[in-house]
Amino acid sequence: QVQLVESGGGLVQAGGSLRLSCAASGRTFSSYTMGWFRQAPGKEREFVSAVSWNGVNTYYADSVKGRFTISRDNAKNTVYLQMNSLKPEDTAVYVCAASRSGHPITIMSRAAYNSWGPGTQVTVSS
Repeated sequence: QVQLVESGGGLVQAGGSLRLSCAASGRTFSSYTMGWFRQAPGKEREFVSAVSWNGVNTYYADSVKGRFTISRDNAKNTVYLQMNSLKPEDTAVYVCAASRSGHPITIMSRAAYNSWGPGTQVTVSS
């Protein structure tokens, strides 16, 4: 397993941008599919985005497609989530996760991930 720590959350006005980072420990980071999930108060944790081990394949929830961009730097053991055109409904705790699976359907499920970070709060004001 890898240990994950997110950063970059904060308070932003609607239409603004934030860039989240997730730093991973361990020498096997490059072998993991990395994902971002989010959880708003009173709601279940939902898939946001994922990136394959080599950064070639990316996946997005329909709600963020065209606004968010996921990327990774294996040399720095870090995965990023660039969030543009933020909306109040994007307000949530954003959590980074690591998965051994590379299946494009499976990695959209929480069950595919076995390492999770503590999360970072993103608040978008209207």
